Amino acid sequence: MEKLLNEKKMPNERGFFGEFGGSFIPEQLTFVMKEITDKYDEIKDTEEFKRELMYLNKHYTGRPSPVFYAKNLSEKIGGAKIFLKREDLNHTGAHKINHCLGEALLAKKMGKKKLIAETGAGQHGVALATAAALVGLECDIYMGEVDIEKEYPNVVKMKILGAKVIPVTHGLKTLKEAVDSAFEAYLKDTSSQIYAIGSIVGPHPFPMMVRDFQKIVGIEAKEQFLQLTGILPNNLVACVGGGSNAMGLFSAFLNDESVNMYGVEPNGKGNLIGEHAATLTYGEPGILHGFKSQLLKDNDGNPAPVHTVASGLDYPGVGPQHSYLKKIKRVKYTTIYDNEAIDAFFELSRCEGIIPAIESAHAVAYAMKLAAKMNSGNTILVNLSGRGDKDIDYIVKTYPENFILND
Repeated sequence: MEKLLNEKKMPNERGFFGEFGGSFIPEQLTFVMKEITDKYDEIKDTEEFKRELMYLNKHYTGRPSPVFYAKNLSEKIGGAKIFLKREDLNHTGAHKINHCLGEALLAKKMGKKKLIAETGAGQHGVALATAAALVGLECDIYMGEVDIEKEYPNVVKMKILGAKVIPVTHGLKTLKEAVDSAFEAYLKDTSSQIYAIGSIVGPHPFPMMVRDFQKIVGIEAKEQFLQLTGILPNNLVACVGGGSNAMGLFSAFLNDESVNMYGVEPNGKGNLIGEHAATLTYGEPGILHGFKSQLLKDNDGNPAPVHTVASGLDYPGVGPQHSYLKKIKRVKYTTIYDNEAIDAFFELSRCEGIIPAIESAHAVAYAMKLAAKMNSGNTILVNLSGRGDKDIDYIVKTYPENFILND
C-alpha cells in the first residue's frame, strides 16, 4: 500500500493518478497550465510561502479547527462514538478557505489581477471572495441561477466582500454550468486572471494543488485524535462532490491500514439518470472540464443531468484521485438520499447545537448509520466540512414538515 499511496508519486508528472487525471485542454491553455504548475512547484516548499500561509491559517482562518466528541448524538444512536472535525468553525464557515488562501497567494505572486471561479453552494465563492479582498485582487464568481436562489445568503456575502456574482442561465443552471461559464471566461483572458478551481477537479495541477492545501485538515485531525483518545480513529467519513474536503481528511491516513475510509455521495431522489449525483457509484470513465475521471453519462454518452439537495455536491464528475482510490479499493464510496441528509441536518442541530451544511449532513447521516452497526469500542471521525447558515432559508421553505416554529 505504501508504494501505491506515496503522495510524492501522486500524481505523476503529467498529472495522472493511475489512469485518472491529466490535462485535456485547448492548446491555448497548455502554456498557461504549465506556468501555474511551474510557479506552484517553485514556491510551495519555500520557507517564505509556507510561513505566510501558516500565519494566515492560524491568525486569519482560526486553525487548527477542533475535533469534538458528539457525545449526545453518539449516545442517542448507540454503538460507535462519533467525532467531528469542525471545519465549520473556520472563517467563512467551511473547509474551502484552506485552498482559497493558497490559490490567492499563488495568483498574487504570479502578478495576476483577478480571481475567477465557479461555486455551487456558495462556500467556495465566499471563501475566494474573502481571500481576494485580503490580498487585493478582483474576483468574479459564476453561479447557477438555481443555486443563487437556494444559497442566497452566500450570494449576499460575496457581494459584500466585493466580488461580482455572475448568474449562469443555461442548462440546468447549477454547478456544472457554472464551471463551463467560468472556463469560457478564463479562455478570454489568461494573462491577467487565474481560474481558482473550487475542488480537486480540473486539469493538472489543480487536483494536486487543491489537495495539498486541504491536507492540513487530515494532518491536524490525526494529531488531535491521537491526543484526545490515544489511538487512531477506526473510521473516517466525509461527503464527496468534487471531493476536496474528503481528500483533505483522507490524505493523512492513506497508509494507515487500520483506518477505514468512507466517501459519501448524494443519491438524491433515486438511482435513475437525473435523480442523483453519485458519480463514483454509478459513473464510468470519461473526460469533463479538462480531466479524466469517473463521470455520470446520459444515454448518449454526454455528461448526465444530476440532482441533489446539496448544491455543493451537484456535479456529474469527481476528483481523479477519488477515482483512483476507489479502483485500488482504499476508500469505500457509498450514498445517502436527500431525505436522509435532511434528517441528519436536524438531528445534529438538535442533539449537539451544531447546524451543519447540507453537504456535510450527508456525511453525518452515513456516520449515524455506520455507528448503529458497531459497538462502543469503535470510533468514527466525520469531516464536518461546513456550517448550515447558508441553507437555513432553503430548509425552512422546502422542508416545512421538519421545521417547527415556536410561537
